Amino acid sequence: MSTAIVIDGAYFLRRFGYSFPHLDRNDPAQVAWAVPYLAGWHLAIRHRSEPHALGDVTQGYRPGESSDLYRIFFYDCPPLTKRLHYPISRKSLDLAKTSTALQRQAIHRRLLDARKVALRLGRLNDDVVWVPKPEAMRRWLDEQFVASDEDFEIKTVQKGVDMRLGLDVAAMAFKRQVDQIILVAGDADFVPAAKLARREGIDVVLDPMGGRAARDLLDHVDGVRMCRMLEPSSDTEWRIE
Repeated sequence: MSTAIVIDGAYFLRRFGYSFPHLDRNDPAQVAWAVPYLAGWHLAIRHRSEPHALGDVTQGYRPGESSDLYRIFFYDCPPLTKRLHYPISRKSLDLAKTSTALQRQAIHRRLLDARKVALRLGRLNDDVVWVPKPEAMRRWLDEQFVASDEDFEIKTVQKGVDMRLGLDVAAMAFKRQVDQIILVAGDADFVPAAKLARREGIDVVLDPMGGRAARDLLDHVDGVRMCRMLEPSSDTEWRIE
């Protein structure tokens, strides 16, 4: 059985702390390492339940060298690199020099060099909007309204990510390139891709990384399996949830 791992990059990074609590989400090297390791976890768990097991998952797994892994697809968007002004102080902000942009670019560079990883990039809408952070709005309701730049964050909209994911899933399904797809996501936008794959006889497993996946998405997969790496001691422990 050949398996493809399909990852919504933005969702993966948001849920990274849950699945990999002992890794540093600000370190591009550790984030990039976790992508193929998550794939290896799913492959090893699958084989552990089959007659010819590959061994204990805690011993590690090299998915890039396994013929069972077709490919890991990571869907994301390059960061915005335009100049803005803060909403309150009106000071200049160069997004290209922010830690968020530099980290995202570094992650993408490392994934491009990773074995059996295909990086699929959409784009972020250039129409940037400053929106209040939820905690700031709660404070404004409880206390005197005094806003600062720190009370706001940039709202961005991804373009082309779900389309690219859908096209890749359709190609794998119609060409019979895989028998199983592990979908790491939580958004209902990926329901059409999951439904198409299942109609073509592909086993679709959802890994929401401990998040609350959309009800529609849960209704159109063949099962849910979540990976979480715990490290209470020197030995790595994996938990199936």
